[in-house]
Amino acid sequence: MKRISRRNFLKVAGVGAAALGLAACGGSKSGSTATSGSASSAAGSSTGSVNTAGFTVQYGPNPETLDPALNAAVDGGNTLITIEEPLLIIDENNEIQPGQAESYEVSDDGLVWTFHLRDGLKWSDGSDLTAKDFEYSFKRLACPDTAAPYAETVVGMIDGYEDAIGNPDADGNTTTDPDWDALNVVASEDGKDLTITLSYPCSYFDKLAAFVATSPVQQATVEANGDAWCTEPDTYVCNGPYMITDWIPSERIVLSKNPNYKGGWDSSKIVSDTITLLLLEDSSAAYAAYNSGEAQLVKDVPTDEIPSLTRAEDGGDFYLDEIMGTYYISLNDQKEPFTDPNVRKALSLAIDRDYVASTIMQGIYTPATALVGPGIVDNEGYFMDNANGGKPYIGDDYEANLEEAKQLMADAGYPDGEGFPVIEYSANDAGYHIPVAEYVQQAWGELGITVNINKVEWASFLPMRRAGDFDISRNGWSMDYNDPSNMLELFTTNNGNNDGKYNSKAFDAAMDKSKVADSKAHFEALHEAEKIMSEDYACIPVAYYNDFWLQNKTLKGIWHSPYGYWYFQYAYVEG
Repeated sequence: MKRISRRNFLKVAGVGAAALGLAACGGSKSGSTATSGSASSAAGSSTGSVNTAGFTVQYGPNPETLDPALNAAVDGGNTLITIEEPLLIIDENNEIQPGQAESYEVSDDGLVWTFHLRDGLKWSDGSDLTAKDFEYSFKRLACPDTAAPYAETVVGMIDGYEDAIGNPDADGNTTTDPDWDALNVVASEDGKDLTITLSYPCSYFDKLAAFVATSPVQQATVEANGDAWCTEPDTYVCNGPYMITDWIPSERIVLSKNPNYKGGWDSSKIVSDTITLLLLEDSSAAYAAYNSGEAQLVKDVPTDEIPSLTRAEDGGDFYLDEIMGTYYISLNDQKEPFTDPNVRKALSLAIDRDYVASTIMQGIYTPATALVGPGIVDNEGYFMDNANGGKPYIGDDYEANLEEAKQLMADAGYPDGEGFPVIEYSANDAGYHIPVAEYVQQAWGELGITVNINKVEWASFLPMRRAGDFDISRNGWSMDYNDPSNMLELFTTNNGNNDGKYNSKAFDAAMDKSKVADSKAHFEALHEAEKIMSEDYACIPVAYYNDFWLQNKTLKGIWHSPYGYWYFQYAYVEG
């Protein structure tokens, strides 16, 4: 697959839309070029026969959750974009299109967004779906009891959000009782229109309305089944082009065409009867499923097989595509000795990022010199080019960095690691995570630090990390929309995805200052925020992501987005 150049990234991101309108959530972005439109032809353009029975893919193990409000993982998100549909959707060119809403308008002051729903919308169980379902779902996102990790990101700019979550003070303590009904999202009496009033202009709100977290959930089903509503086919009521008809944990999820679907996807192009998702955590098992013909696409490719694989652009079936995301290491910033910025900086400087990306990751990823990476734009071009006066936050002279790291450890009271506790590095066993952990174990050994590796199954890994139950943990983030805030806001004090529990009033203040409609002021504040957290070493950026996968040449009609999603709505097997 042709990799996107930075020039093409800029083109698709739409720098000309020079404000927050650049942002785009959940596999969307402004622009006109898809990242991998050449990977497969669109349905209907095939020169061969179409097998409508279905196909099988693997892009992850058991999802932690398929509740749109609770999911924060790419594998869960990839399933959700196939079975759920928000007000708006993202097409193969990464452009916003009508979804459950056939149109919308925005008031002149940018505060009032009114969405007009399609006629005859149905849930997968055949019951009517109306704007009232969307009102409930938006308010459920804001409700503190839901504990939605994306709550502040997705609905934090809606009028009434502070009242909905209980008016937290500077330390995150609520000063009033939460009232989730205070969120200013109102369905019309006839259920046709949804009006959302913002507390400040947010011109990228259409991108949030296309983010899968804002998909509707059926109130009666959720209330009747509690958290279990999204764990069984019989109770998983959805509204997307496919629905869940079979689910065997650790084995497979079978998606079937939703007979009641009506929305933004062209129903005439939805030709495959089923999509089977293999729930495999072991890359060798995924590779075996691919080689046997059981699966037509697998994401988890054994890293030791990669050198022998032939790239798609050379006629092979191994695809490599850039995505907007960063592989980083989380430190438990509330736990000694990681409370000391000198220690955090020393651990960061002791890592040879070029070696990690070029050797351990076999050139699949690229070295990271800051949290916000390539392709992410500001009002003047690329955000990373305009950050820190044009200088990288992390220099590329590894030997000099290592010497500085040793001095920092001495300054922190741990000369040659003396007195430093044994620490644990937690990671799940997929991709390069364990090889990177083994490298870090060796690299920090240069500082006199003993590191034990804690290999954690995927089902337990995300809850453990979110709870802060770790010393050091591998981490990473793929962008949901092309605005640096999507990456930086992870480190605000009360963000649900702040796994390292970083807490900085100066950083939080800079992020608050970015919440304005003025483009220049917005990005200036974000540059300030990144500088604060970078110099504080809130995390350790390691590499910038690419996605890689194996795809059989008979699988057609899919596309891969720069946010790490595969779109299977129009996919089919040829022949």
